Amino acid sequence: MAIPSTLTANLEPVQQEYRVAPHNIDAEQALLGAILVNNDAFYRVSDFLLPEHFMEEVHRRIYEVSISLIKAGKLASPITLKTYLGDADLGGLTVGQYLARLAAEATTVINSEHYGRTIYDLALRRRLITIGEDLVNGAYEAPVETSPREQIEATERRLYELAETGKYDGGFQKFSDALTAAVDMAAKAYQREGRLSGIATGLSDLDAKMGGLQASDLIILAGRPGMGKTSLATNIAFNIAKAYVGEKQPDGTIATKNGGIVGFFSLEMSAEQLATRIIAEQSGVASYKIRRGDIRPEEFYKITDAARDMQTIPFYIDQTGGISIAQLAARARRLKRQRGLDLLVVDYLQLLSGSSKKGDNRVQEMTEITTGMKALAKELAVPIIALSQLSRQVEARDDKRPQLSDLRESGSIEQDADVVMFVFREEYYVKNKKPREGTEEFFTWEAEMNRVYGKAEVILGKQRHGPTGTVELQFDAEITRFSNLAQGDRLPDTM
Repeated sequence: MAIPSTLTANLEPVQQEYRVAPHNIDAEQALLGAILVNNDAFYRVSDFLLPEHFMEEVHRRIYEVSISLIKAGKLASPITLKTYLGDADLGGLTVGQYLARLAAEATTVINSEHYGRTIYDLALRRRLITIGEDLVNGAYEAPVETSPREQIEATERRLYELAETGKYDGGFQKFSDALTAAVDMAAKAYQREGRLSGIATGLSDLDAKMGGLQASDLIILAGRPGMGKTSLATNIAFNIAKAYVGEKQPDGTIATKNGGIVGFFSLEMSAEQLATRIIAEQSGVASYKIRRGDIRPEEFYKITDAARDMQTIPFYIDQTGGISIAQLAARARRLKRQRGLDLLVVDYLQLLSGSSKKGDNRVQEMTEITTGMKALAKELAVPIIALSQLSRQVEARDDKRPQLSDLRESGSIEQDADVVMFVFREEYYVKNKKPREGTEEFFTWEAEMNRVYGKAEVILGKQRHGPTGTVELQFDAEITRFSNLAQGDRLPDTM
């Protein structure tokens, strides 16, 4: 077959340019020399620098052996290392000669951290190049069963993993720094309306018990079906988003002054169903009427007014079902980076999946999910409200108020949570026991129904930073609204 003439003209040898991956051999040599001269230099970089961060294979091996010797309490020097590295020709030098040259040309211990960070940053850049190349190659060669979305999420996950490992400012901090942060938090709480250290939920009695929603806390909100746990989470989330006030900082960023930016993972309901609930709660028109279109003209105007008022609030919904904890974490990070984030809500825990293969122990998978959720709360420095189901054993008891042992896969959930709240509505159970009208039992039931009607309890079963106990709230089932209970309807405080 003849070669097209348009190609033959370009068959002459061409000197192609190629790019070498980012590296700095001088920095690697300087750091290794500093360690060989004074092993204390190792402790300045040991928190973040690993052997794989070195570009040269021989440097990786030298650093790896040095780590082993130093951790074993032995001296890492050109003499001791030579025994473990064998023989090799290093540009005309033996291993012993090369180690001696590294030590002879070593920099001071003071500069070792700077060189270590240079090596580390260049290693991250090489990882970025690898991820980019894998993305391009995967896009060209991906099998039919792999969707572009899966490739995007896989790449995004690798990028965020790289971003997480790219933090070398961890480790110990001075107690004075922690003290300053604690005093700053107390000062902000003193200045903030309501004297809260955390984000106000809009439910004053609950805020008084919790001090608001605290940054980095994993808050488990649990209840049996029909108790209103989704409604309570939605009410709190919307109250916070509605109260949002941002303040521009000198560096141009926007800091949250009041309320907060909310991300809501609705794994069970669609975004439209969630929006309908919120519209019902804000407009006062029953959600079932909105869904059926059974509304009067004046109710329609209430709905449109409420919808118009809610247009600009920072409330973001992700309705994707069946996602994993890794995918949820990646999307939460993306939201914080692009829009900001002050509160994350997940409805609900049992609909998430872990990285475990199908058929593995569900308790272990739930442990991975709750541990990942707590780690995400700390990483993003925001409270996370995660809804959870309760086991059926609640229904078998006479007193159906839930307790910590009722949590499904309770071990990991109870352990990882900073706060565990249960929603309980006695009205739900009393209503289902309605006897035949006109009987003596009916009058007893009616009196009981009047006592519990429209009331809900939020039971704080666990709280790391405060007291446990019960908070009573008003609940309007028609519009799924939780609100503060009127003063006269509250139970007297007990000592």
